[in-house]
Amino acid sequence: MNETELTAILEDAGLSPYQASAYVEILKLGSASATTIAKESDVPDPRIYDVLRDLEESGYIETYEQDSLRARAYSPTTILEDLRERATNFETAAEEIEGLWEAPTIETHTVNFVNRVDTVLDQAGAIIREATEQVQLAVNLDQYEQLRPALRAAHENDVHVRIGIYIDEDNGEQLPEEDELQTLASEVGYRTVPMPLVAIVDRTTTCFAPHELSTNRYGMIVEDRTHAYIFHWFFLAGLWESNLEQLVTGDDTPPMTYVNVRECIRDIATPLSDGATITATIDAVDVNNGASVSLEGTIVDVYYTGLEEYTADAPFLYHGGQATIVLDNGDRENTIGGWGAVIEDYEATRIVVESIEN
Repeated sequence: MNETELTAILEDAGLSPYQASAYVEILKLGSASATTIAKESDVPDPRIYDVLRDLEESGYIETYEQDSLRARAYSPTTILEDLRERATNFETAAEEIEGLWEAPTIETHTVNFVNRVDTVLDQAGAIIREATEQVQLAVNLDQYEQLRPALRAAHENDVHVRIGIYIDEDNGEQLPEEDELQTLASEVGYRTVPMPLVAIVDRTTTCFAPHELSTNRYGMIVEDRTHAYIFHWFFLAGLWESNLEQLVTGDDTPPMTYVNVRECIRDIATPLSDGATITATIDAVDVNNGASVSLEGTIVDVYYTGLEEYTADAPFLYHGGQATIVLDNGDRENTIGGWGAVIEDYEATRIVVESIEN
């Protein structure tokens, strides 16, 4: 190793360029005056005394007076140990980097199993209060009552809240008054067959517990988008679309709000094909970079797998395949998909159909 390489390594070990250069010269000279060290190294004369003082304070050298200020190197034992420890740390870091590079990428997520349904309800209430986009909820009447304050807070924060409620008619239970439901939810459905507790919030967190007649008494709290997506489809296909008697809690004329692209397409496909002009505001996430955007414009087309096979009132929401809205914002046509969009430009989080003009 030449002198230049040694100096560079000492700099990597924490010395300044002047300190590293002066120390190498002191090692070569054994003992020398400050002026000689400055002359043989790259250190300017005015800086040499500060450089020697710093080296001495760090334990690399000692200075002494002998007709002038002189310096000599300490035994390098301590320095050698430090360098060898650094070398070991660098080797360990290299192995760690290699391991991280080769390891499969996973997203941060948590899955918690709990024994008490009340724990699931408490957590559901907390995340519903903090919701910013949407809540999908299946509950019995008692659970609804416990979550009512959280639901009201979310609804007041302009969160789209969809609730399915189990009503035990054999025990005389009745659905809450519609005036009350309108202060808590955007959409409400009910049924007289028990169903599990399901809360899906902002496409990220799911709370789940089997229904009260199940032999399994446990709960799950899952913070993971993939699991939330699975529970979302269970809620839509297994409960909302096929098994709930739905109540209208708002006007069915524009402006109409959707958090599901497929539902929006189901409602606008026929008027769009009949030549209607449909304007919309869409909150979405850029598929390429994850940035949140708000788009305004005219819906000029829709794509839905098998759309031509269904009538306007057919419950085809939970069929798979492509579901895309094309929005012209005046500058370009943007393709907008639903939850998990990959082939479109954007993933919609909320769609407001502002007007439908024939």
